Amino acid sequence: MALEMSCNRINSLINTGGFSNWKRALDSFREHEASLGHKASVLAWKNYKACLIEGSVVEKMNVAQIGDIVDRREYLRRIVAVTSFLGKQGISFRGHEEAESSGNQGNFLELMKLLEQFDPFLQIMADEARDGHVEQLAVCVRYVTAKGTVKEHFIELSSLNSFNAESITDAIERVLKSKGLNDVLCVAQTYDGASVMKGEVGGVQARFREKHPEAVYVHCYAHELNLVLCHTCRAVPEADDFFETLGNVYSFFSASMVNHQAFHDTQKQLGLENSEFVQLSKTRWECQLNSVKAVLENLTALLGCLEKVATPIVIGLLSKLSRCSSVYMLVMFKSLLSATEGFHKYLQKESVDLAQATLYKDAVLETLTLMRSSEETAEQLYKETKVICESNNISEILSGPRRKQRRMDDYAVDSTLGTRAPCDTGNQLKHHLLYPCLDRMISELSNRFSGVGEKLMKGIQACNPAADDFLSEESLNLIAAHYKIQLCKEELLVAKQFLAKKKKEGAVSDMASAYKLLDPDMFPTLSLVFQAALTIPVSSSSCERSFSALRRLHTWLRRTMGQKRLNHLAVLSIEKGILSTINTSMVIDRFAQIVKKDKKDTKSMK
Repeated sequence: MALEMSCNRINSLINTGGFSNWKRALDSFREHEASLGHKASVLAWKNYKACLIEGSVVEKMNVAQIGDIVDRREYLRRIVAVTSFLGKQGISFRGHEEAESSGNQGNFLELMKLLEQFDPFLQIMADEARDGHVEQLAVCVRYVTAKGTVKEHFIELSSLNSFNAESITDAIERVLKSKGLNDVLCVAQTYDGASVMKGEVGGVQARFREKHPEAVYVHCYAHELNLVLCHTCRAVPEADDFFETLGNVYSFFSASMVNHQAFHDTQKQLGLENSEFVQLSKTRWECQLNSVKAVLENLTALLGCLEKVATPIVIGLLSKLSRCSSVYMLVMFKSLLSATEGFHKYLQKESVDLAQATLYKDAVLETLTLMRSSEETAEQLYKETKVICESNNISEILSGPRRKQRRMDDYAVDSTLGTRAPCDTGNQLKHHLLYPCLDRMISELSNRFSGVGEKLMKGIQACNPAADDFLSEESLNLIAAHYKIQLCKEELLVAKQFLAKKKKEGAVSDMASAYKLLDPDMFPTLSLVFQAALTIPVSSSSCERSFSALRRLHTWLRRTMGQKRLNHLAVLSIEKGILSTINTSMVIDRFAQIVKKDKKDTKSMK
């Protein structure tokens, strides 16, 4: 007890007041080294030196936590990259059997497993969803950027419970609200020509204008152009029979590998390039022209191949194609459809504007009218027909009397409505085929493509530098009044001088280029008028293209996909150009915020 008190006293003196009894210094130091205070101090000193080199325990924990966060972000970055790749390529994510024992767990999991072989960050994750068979509504938006570029984007694929005007309108409003666009000024709307969409009383466009009165309805110009050909064929029976024959030719050679190979062998024997027939489509104008060109370019090989087969269907096809009138319609429709081909391609562009589209339509109409009034056109078509008939040993005049044929299931008959007047001479072909088709096409083109109204169309035309009334105050006030824009007269006077100078320099070629030159600070009201005119859509081609992507995504192998997943994959596939501009770090940060919010909600529920 006395020894312990002595040691404590010595330790206290050393620790606090110092030490002066140097005669017993070594003994005192040995006693101090054995004390708990000295041992604790030495341990603290060693820990301090270790912290200087390796860091403290708290710092190590923080470093470890930061390392985990970095690893998780790298993991998520790879998931985002794989998701973007599969979405952009339109490839399915899920597999039929995704268990660990499965030999094929689907593209997403298999691709993650492939990356895992080269990457230590990756592990496998999976979820599931179910799907039903529903009607889909594609919603796209068109707008003008601050730089003056016209953009069209797909925003959502919405399911429809019923296919009536009320349900479709509600679905459109719901999509706009979910994207925060319900309060944005909607200048126009465009759909196809279905009665449920275009109805002026109870149609979608009428119901939509109840909430958005400025949104004028534009019947899709691409759809209108296709209806021109459809109605022409209905009005001219020979044209209808002609395109039906082209469809039968395609079906005959595409349905049988034997017939298909026989056609290619005939092409090779004649020294022709290997080419295919084109399937006709009721909704694509370009398919009609490509089908006509394919048959015309391969007519010799086609007739030679059919002559080697003796089935009833082939005999009927050969009988129809081996006529001067059939060859004449091939040449005629190649010419007529080629005159509208450029207009069709222009309507597929994203940057198309209504004023320019109308000018192009008028140019096509004038071209067809000139062809109708010119005898030279008919003579040229007949000369070209004669050359083709002579090279393929086709008689220009039918021999023997024409007989009415009965309809038989196994035969291709001349007509299902009885006999028609023969058309083999130049005058007969001109009056019975060329003029009726031209008259109908001219009539259809004249009566269509005028959905926004005469007054508003006049205002839109005044925004086009190619128009005679470009920047006309009277015309521009028509469109400005519709969209409640107070157009400044003095501002317009300055713009006329400015754009006239730029037009001489070649800087103004169309409405978009003129709008880019109109600085919003210098021309605030006029730039708004041009912006509205540019925003008005011309066709619904963007929506049609989204349905093409849907056919690639929603295959029979992916029928268990839910609507939400289908919509997200559609956005990835259709808007693939945006994927390369996405900031992966921002995606990961947003994901982290969602996880934190979910954790807080879970704790609050407990």
